This record gives sequence, structure tokens and C-alpha cells, in this order.
Amino acid sequence: MLAAWNSWYGSLGPAVVDGGNPFGPSTTVAPDGTVRDGGAAGLTGYSILQADDLGAATEMAKGCPILASGGSIEVYETFQVM
Repeated sequence: MLAAWNSWYGSLGPAVVDGGNPFGPSTTVAPDGTVRDGGAAGLTGYSILQADDLGAATEMAKGCPILASGGSIEVYETFQVM
């Protein structure tokens, strides 16, 4: 599996800003302050890629090894606010 990740990162080249990490335990805090175990989105890790737009990032994500094991990927666009 590690070879698949290294191959994917290698194919992306300098677009890989941060290869990321898996997430550990999480909690969700509701607007009323109640807390429950587990993240609301169910995310298990992250990678940060640089792309021209959301569509290009989505195309890059299609090669992620997590898909081969039945996982799914959420692609988000970030923007500078400060």
C-alpha cells in the first residue's frame, strides 16, 4: 500500500503541498455546546494539493490509493483570508 501512495505522490510532483496524515480520534461540538464522539464528516485523513481550480484538484484525487480499498475522497478548495 505504501508503494501505491508513493507512486501517486510521485505522479503529482510539485502539486503535493503536504502529503498529509491520517486522523486519530475526534469529537464533534454542536452549536449548543454538546459534544459527541466521532467527527461529523467521517474524514480519516488529509492531503493538500495545489491545483488551478477545483476541477483540476478533483482529477488529481481520482488517482488516490484510498479509492482502491473502497474509500471515498472529499475535495475542498481553500482560499487565503488572512
